[in-house]
Formats: sequence, structure tokens, C-alpha cells
Amino acid sequence: MERKLYLIPTLLGESDYERVMPTYNLHVIRSIDYFVVEEERTARRFLAGCGLKDELSRIQFFLLNEHTPASEIPGIFSSTATSNLGMISEAGVPGVADPGAILVEEAHRLNVKVIPLIGPSSLLLALMASGLNGQQFAFNGYLPVKSHERIARIKHFEKRSESEKQSQIFIEAPYRNNQLIQALLEACKPATRLCIASNITLSTEWIKTKTIRDWRITNPPDLKKQPAVFILQA
Repeated sequence: MERKLYLIPTLLGESDYERVMPTYNLHVIRSIDYFVVEEERTARRFLAGCGLKDELSRIQFFLLNEHTPASEIPGIFSSTATSNLGMISEAGVPGVADPGAILVEEAHRLNVKVIPLIGPSSLLLALMASGLNGQQFAFNGYLPVKSHERIARIKHFEKRSESEKQSQIFIEAPYRNNQLIQALLEACKPATRLCIASNITLSTEWIKTKTIRDWRITNPPDLKKQPAVFILQA
């Protein structure tokens, strides 16, 4: 039987499992005994919500986060023999804006079949709802923390958006969201459009696209400690 690595999307926050988790995913999750996760406590809570609360004792977890040495990755596969594996991100889809790509890379090297499951991606959901260019876009991850470096990068990506007709997507640590918003309002041209999408799939979901000129007039919401995606298009 061919060995498989399932990439399992998780919730983006406290939301209804039935809204974002296909039934097929639940069947797959219940068939796996080994999971690679960023944080075990979060993974246990997620699996319990998927109906495995009474079965968690049989499950073995392997940690994979930004502190995991690359040298430990092959051992995850060798120590699980021929069993299937599931990889769970902290939020959203594995392998995108998280350290899971290194596990997927090793799976391909070992000829393990990689199976991505359907589930919530804050990046794609935000882009879908933004009204900005979904034909050409770039995900730029996190911008620099230092103010002058952040401003320089924003201006760089705004010029890139204008010249290549691309939507430019960013994320930020929730406690720095407001600083990023202010930097965007300071650095960008008045006609540049900015979408701010927060708490996607949650009951407090909020998505709005305006020009920088209009954002400066109306003032963005306070997004401190709230997960958000930012998209600009010049």
C-alpha cells in the first residue's frame, strides 16, 4: 500500500467545524495515528473537535515549528514505519506561511504520496473577497519590523503592483497589525487600493476594500490581536 502524507487544514479561529471542515477530512483524520504539528496542545484541541476526544491516547505527535532542525525531518518518516501521516498547521492550510513545507519536501524525496485536503485558507479567501486582481498576485509574507525598512518594502511592492499589475498580499503578527496599517497609509499613493480582511470564517469576519485616500478619511478598525490579511493593488 502506498504511504501517504495528508496536509490537513485547520480552523482559522473559534468557528463552526461544519462550516469549514469537509466530511471527507474527518474520515481521513480518524484513520491516522501519527500527526506532525506546530503545537501539540492546539492540535489536540482541534482533533478533539473533529471527534477524536476519546482516541487521543492512541495518537503520536511530532513537533515541527520554526525551531525544528532540518536534520530531524527524516526521522519523522523513519520512526513511523509505513504508516500514513497527517500534518496540521496552527491555522489554515499547512505548508503556506508555516514551516510545514520542509516536511512535504522530504515526502517527495522519499516518494511518499502528498495529498492536500480542502479547507480554509485566509489568503485565498481574502483575495476572493477583495475585488482586487485574482489573476496575478504575490504573497509576500511578513514585512520587516523596523519602521523605515517596512516603509521601504511597502513602496517596493506598490511599485511592483503598478508595473506588473499584481495584487500584493501581506500578513502580520496580530499584535503588530495596527502598525502595519499605519505604515501602509503613510507609504502608499492615494489611489492605491487596500483590502483589509480580518477574522475570516469567524462570526466577527470583516472584509473591506478602499483606496488609501478613503482609508485615511474613514480610519481603519482596531485590529490589534486579531488575525488579518492585507492586500494592496496600485
